[in-house]
Amino acid sequence: MSAVGAAHIPVLLDEVVAALNPQPGDVIVDATFGAGGYTRRLLAAGATVHAFDRDPDAIAAGTLWPETREDPPRLVLHPRRFSDMVASLAEAGVARVDGVVMDIGVSSMQLDQPQRGFAFAADGPLDMRMGQDGESAADFLNTAAEGAIADVLYQYGEERQSRRVARAIVAARPLTTTGQLAAVVRRALGHKPGAPKDPATRSFQAIRIHVNAELDELHAGLAAAETLLGEGGRLAVVSFHSLEDRIVKQFLREASGATATGSRHLPAARAAFAPTFAAVSKAIRPSDHEVSANPRSRSATLRAAVRTAAPARRAA
Repeated sequence: MSAVGAAHIPVLLDEVVAALNPQPGDVIVDATFGAGGYTRRLLAAGATVHAFDRDPDAIAAGTLWPETREDPPRLVLHPRRFSDMVASLAEAGVARVDGVVMDIGVSSMQLDQPQRGFAFAADGPLDMRMGQDGESAADFLNTAAEGAIADVLYQYGEERQSRRVARAIVAARPLTTTGQLAAVVRRALGHKPGAPKDPATRSFQAIRIHVNAELDELHAGLAAAETLLGEGGRLAVVSFHSLEDRIVKQFLREASGATATGSRHLPAARAAFAPTFAAVSKAIRPSDHEVSANPRSRSATLRAAVRTAAPARRAA
């Protein structure tokens, strides 16, 4: 949820910057540019930032930054998915970087624009596409088989009543707005007004993740970061729900050679490769003060690590 300004506050900003430890002349990848909250601080520290975002609105706003017009530019914008960062940086003549930051999921800007269809606080078209191209949420929900919809809701939203919700969605087709979808899910789950969490939240999360292939992107982005980071380079990843955090945690456990042995009575298994990351942090979460100032930070988790000299385990 990278963002700047009163309405768009970058989550765990001080902690991310501390993890990256930017120095003048460093080359750092902001894999999820958004409104540039992390990038702004990295530029202020003297780093050059290569910023990725598949959302054309974010890239268009970034072109107005003065750092894009410096010679050489200290802000280089890449209108691509961050899973493409190895190829995109190679085209820019960059083979190694000093840091990578990834802020996974939908941005505050996208959530706050009803016309993007990510949220149900205000009615809007049932879209949810980060890149504004390809299959929309409406396309998926109005054409997919009931079983396929149920699988998405269960796998990506951890919705225990996924089959009931999927059946209700199919019965209500065609769906064209976020308000219609939210109403269908609430009816299916017996929503009680005033409940602490709207039951439609899980379904919206699941559909958004599916439409944007977010978990596949995360796997590919982590592998790309391992490929690009030089020795001593720093990785910082902010995630917002358990599915993302589990992927990041498992990636760093495997990359650091800290995978479980299966029994505390057996010796630790020897890794089949030299660890590619070290100094893996514990989960870092926002302070009570930050949560009070920015409620959207409540579910955020930061994990960070430092790249070793070992070769990447696989090509990104």
